[in-house]
Amino acid sequence: MACSYDDILHLSRPRNGKHPPMPMEKRAAQFLPFSALTGLEAVIEEEGRLTDAPKALGEDALMALDEQLALLRARLKEDHPRVQLTRFLADRRKAGGSYLALTGRVRRLDEANRLLLFEDGTRVDLGDVTELAVLP
Repeated sequence: MACSYDDILHLSRPRNGKHPPMPMEKRAAQFLPFSALTGLEAVIEEEGRLTDAPKALGEDALMALDEQLALLRARLKEDHPRVQLTRFLADRRKAGGSYLALTGRVRRLDEANRLLLFEDGTRVDLGDVTELAVLP
């Protein structure tokens, strides 16, 4: 059975006399900017980013936190005490967050707004603090 393209099937590709043929690397590069699913890579990366769930503090941990806050109040009357704390920072884009450690000198304890104000300008919400140690 004869195919309708038998007469041209084995002919060489036609060439333009004015322009040389484009190298294969450049021919492939013209399709690189095209992405059928714009933003898919960002979504996959965001979903793959891990976050921690906030842990509820037990009775013992809350008592230890209260003791350290009382010690901090007493030391703030004398100087700017150095503290080390761990706080939970909620993620802005997805559920959960991360636990961050912080060490610095406390300038003020704002109990009305439940904030710790550090000398470097950092503000920490007391509700986010999971561990606190007043350093000597």
